[in-house]
Amino acid sequence: MSDMLTYEEYKALAKTIELPDQAFINGQFCPAASGKTFVSTNPATGDKLADIAACDAEDVDFAVGKAREAFEDGRWSKLHPNERKDILLKLCELVEANAHELAVMESLDSGKPISDCENIDIPEFVHTLKWHAELVDKIYDQTAPVGPGAMSMIVREPVGVVGAVLPWNFPLLMLAWKIAPCLAAGCTMVLKPAAQTTLTALKVAELASAAGLPAGVLNIVPGSGREVGEPIGLHMDIDMVTFTGSTATGRRFLNYSAQSNLKKVVLELGGKNPCIVLDDAERLDEVAQQVCAAAFWNMGENCSAGSRLIVQKGIKDELLERISHYASEWTVGDPLNPANALGAMIDSGHFAKVASYLELAREVGYEVPVGGETMDGVYIQPTVVDGVKNSDKIAREEIFGPVLSVITVSTYEEAIAVANDTEYGLAASVFTANARKSLRAAQAIRAGTVTVNCFGEGDISTPFGGYKQSGFGGRDNSIHAHDQYTEIKTIWVDLSAG
Repeated sequence: MSDMLTYEEYKALAKTIELPDQAFINGQFCPAASGKTFVSTNPATGDKLADIAACDAEDVDFAVGKAREAFEDGRWSKLHPNERKDILLKLCELVEANAHELAVMESLDSGKPISDCENIDIPEFVHTLKWHAELVDKIYDQTAPVGPGAMSMIVREPVGVVGAVLPWNFPLLMLAWKIAPCLAAGCTMVLKPAAQTTLTALKVAELASAAGLPAGVLNIVPGSGREVGEPIGLHMDIDMVTFTGSTATGRRFLNYSAQSNLKKVVLELGGKNPCIVLDDAERLDEVAQQVCAAAFWNMGENCSAGSRLIVQKGIKDELLERISHYASEWTVGDPLNPANALGAMIDSGHFAKVASYLELAREVGYEVPVGGETMDGVYIQPTVVDGVKNSDKIAREEIFGPVLSVITVSTYEEAIAVANDTEYGLAASVFTANARKSLRAAQAIRAGTVTVNCFGEGDISTPFGGYKQSGFGGRDNSIHAHDQYTEIKTIWVDLSAG
């Protein structure tokens, strides 16, 4: 955990930080070829932060060309694994040395609470990068049992030039999830941060260059989805695209691949994740705290948020009473104030979307024992909506806000059926004191991660991704993340006499 500054110190630091505003291509900052910019604003205040380079297909072409040069001449891909590891570890040191500055930039840009930026996002960024860096020289290739007449070698090779398109909800952390295994594998990258949250990606690229990352290896191309994301998806010289974001946009990248060079595509998409609490669950205070964290953490702007509470009726009233108590601890307000647990919605459009579900709750007549109100046109109170059926709109659609739908069931079997009755399958939680029942539930729920008696996503050593419309083509985190950034080659040597 970082040493936190005071509210006043964070506000003072926010006034003095020099914010990056240009693309980072071939090891240096540069304006968009068109000279165009777009305004980056603070979602909590509406104030302008910077005029960011508004790149387009011409800039993508330039960045891809430099990434291809860097890959083909081997300045990174053919570097000794220990040298790649040392550079990535040096980047970790520089990120830690600039932690307060990065945390403030992240909070200003995304509306995230500064306490999360300092104590979760930056430490996890460093941990992710270190974990994959240390793996560089520890993944062994294989041989196959082919008999005495031949020898086979099964080797990993970097896939080439990777296009990465990031979401706005965890800018630094998702940056780490992409660049760490990709760079460790020896690939080069053209990366598009979300238009709403570009600052920390640009700063990390600058730090990576200072750490010794060769020019052209990591290129940051800011801009809109249409002007930058689509050209990345359609580019004939990008070998693979990794995308985290909405299911609707993920579909586009599959189409882009089909329309271009059949590049590999890895998608980590949306979720409408169930949190099952059975009648025999113990330590209800802890359960309530976990349910609140699942629903409200990061303002609910989290693809793995536990947004559907599926609770057996025998325990429901007692659990909701405790959830109501612990929800009060999720204070809402200025993201730079360390006392606040929830910050601002990412922008006015998303605020309006989330607020529309609160209005829907009032129109339908659901019970709203917690929250249900907006604040200052940028904040959403932690909200619990009771009396929801799994067929209702509020239980089907990904809200991406701090809104928890409560669905009451009678039996374990009904709970599992409701949990699986969704087009998504990213994450799930089950709370029960019965060990056998918990394992049965973990097997039965169709989701990429199932946690028992807790909310979470595993850690860096465990793969993260989804079933059904929550994912496609691979996993983030763990050794499995390296699979998607490498090609598998068979080398066959004939040893027969003659």
